[in-house]
Amino acid sequence: MTDTSAYDVVINGAGPVGCTLALLLASKTSVPRRIALVGRHFIAPGTPAPAASCDPRTLAINHGSRVLLEQLHAWPDQSSSIETVHVSQRGRLGRTVIRHSDLNVPRLGSVTPYDALLAALHDAVSRCGIELVSAPAVHLRYAQNVQVDLGERVLSSALLIQSDGVRPKGLQRQYGQHAVLATVRASRPRPHWAFERFTSEGPLAVLPHPRGADFYGIVWCCSPQRAESLSRLDDHAFEAALHDGFGDRLGLFSSAGPRHVFPLSLHAGPSLINTRTIAIGNAAQTLHPVAGQGLNLGLRDAVQLAQGLSTWLLRSDTDPGPVLTRFAQNRRPDRWLTTGITDFLPRIFATRNPLIEHACGLSLLALDLSASLRTPLARHLLQGLRT
Repeated sequence: MTDTSAYDVVINGAGPVGCTLALLLASKTSVPRRIALVGRHFIAPGTPAPAASCDPRTLAINHGSRVLLEQLHAWPDQSSSIETVHVSQRGRLGRTVIRHSDLNVPRLGSVTPYDALLAALHDAVSRCGIELVSAPAVHLRYAQNVQVDLGERVLSSALLIQSDGVRPKGLQRQYGQHAVLATVRASRPRPHWAFERFTSEGPLAVLPHPRGADFYGIVWCCSPQRAESLSRLDDHAFEAALHDGFGDRLGLFSSAGPRHVFPLSLHAGPSLINTRTIAIGNAAQTLHPVAGQGLNLGLRDAVQLAQGLSTWLLRSDTDPGPVLTRFAQNRRPDRWLTTGITDFLPRIFATRNPLIEHACGLSLLALDLSASLRTPLARHLLQGLRT
């Protein structure tokens, strides 16, 4: 016999965005047990993530997102601050340097391992009073309420929030780029500096790494063929290729871990699925990793949705449709501006057209010379478009 449980809200997806939303909603209701968070697995406090789920990524978290996670008591112990960002173009003049003092903040952002952040969030949600439901897969049915079928159990909810990272349907773009992820050590480190180096094949990010002051995380975007070749090089050959692509600002590199390759593409769709279902985070938009905006945009989704639902949670027997419609409308400018920036940058710098490349170099120089041009862009990357 199938067991049916009733909830006000079911959040499908226990990644960083889903967990953050769960914590925010739990703080806005007197009955957090009426909220269910469904995930494939939950990391128990003090234990490592299962080997099958270990994620090699490090995440660039902007200052606003870090403040949010600290307020939710979900900031991980492992992190490295970014105080200065250096943006340049390989083989062309022009560069831009953005400093935390430009925006009067203690840091522009932080870098943390994905699994460390997820463990901190799972620890926090395990203590906030909501129900955690482990399920490898779910099936959805829509009637008067949303029915989340887990097999032997059905969750009936007035509202479903999709944050499971399944790619949305709508706008799609294949960049013809893969990202090579690696961890290296630098012989001349620059503490708390991050670098974004645009090349003819795609951006190359060099980010401070939590493992130590001379460690850096590499996100090297290039053609699939080049990525496959880089992944197969021995350490010495990879270090030489990285030095050739990045330059000698950090001295010589030495490999400090395995390499991983991920394909890159853009997927964006409507956040409003129907009158009882909303999508946030990667379930609404999956972005190119340039400038590290994907997770930060998803966290802003969570904040604004929690704000919109705070009043509805007091009367959860009413129709949530108007609240969801208003949320979708309010989020549209930030979503599409951020999507547009992260879609434009990796394509415009990789045209291989000398005139466009020189124009890009002049643009970087103009940004560096003019705070009135540089600050609005930096502030958007730091906190998004406020509506």
